[in-house]
Amino acid sequence: MEKGLLALAAAVAVGLSALATAWAQSKIGSAGAGALAEKPELSGIIIILVAIPETMVLLGFVIAYLIIG
Repeated sequence: MEKGLLALAAAVAVGLSALATAWAQSKIGSAGAGALAEKPELSGIIIILVAIPETMVLLGFVIAYLIIG
């Protein structure tokens, strides 16, 4: 029973962080597309802004590892 609850907690940690990242990237991506239509020289900054929320998923994996390990 204990291992099942630990696995569920790890899955929730990764799942919620992945959902939050998807939501953030959808908002940043649509705003970035609008900004690129107006100023194409902002492409490097927009790529960085889209990549930043990926750290939330990585932190979710770290938390899941700490829960299971």
